[in-house]
Amino acid sequence: MLVSETSFTVELGENGYLIGFTDDYVYPSEMPFGWRCGPAPGANAVVLTTTDTGPLNLSIQVHDAPPVAEPHGVWEPAEEISLHAGTATLCLATLEMGDVLDAWPDEQPSLEVLPTAGASEWVRMRLYCHADDPEPGIGDRGERHLVQLWRAPQTPPVHPEITEEDRQARADYAAEQAIPVEEYTTTYTYTDVSGQD
Repeated sequence: MLVSETSFTVELGENGYLIGFTDDYVYPSEMPFGWRCGPAPGANAVVLTTTDTGPLNLSIQVHDAPPVAEPHGVWEPAEEISLHAGTATLCLATLEMGDVLDAWPDEQPSLEVLPTAGASEWVRMRLYCHADDPEPGIGDRGERHLVQLWRAPQTPPVHPEITEEDRQARADYAAEQAIPVEEYTTTYTYTDVSGQD
């Protein structure tokens, strides 16, 4: 049964968003290319979007049991992932260029996935996605996501098969993230030629 629901528009950065149960955000060291969502550090999932820097209509539902599947044809195939929920309050952040920014709207009350008697510390997240313009790009793609959450023991994720191209994109991203910051840093030497102390 549906317990609570909220909908709002999120202005995306360049790399999708994080959703989960901690606001101790860390930029993901891996990206789930070929999927819409995957695990992120802490108790979050990273969600990849079609829209690159533009609006996303996001609906989030909390249920007390697994909800009935949404009709085929309206959404892309659903994906599911288990999230560890040390707290009940849901958090949301956008992935900007090298930064993570809180994205829960100030005017929206926080959403909670409250534990029930004997409930697991895990929450199951089902993600549905649709974009009117399915080609990735900047600006309004008519993209909307439906996130459904309910308390459930941790179970294996549900995702489509990925291609060799997706595997390579994942490996390239992970290798890029593993480069030490020092390699991106340039040191300049300043010499005072004015002769003043």
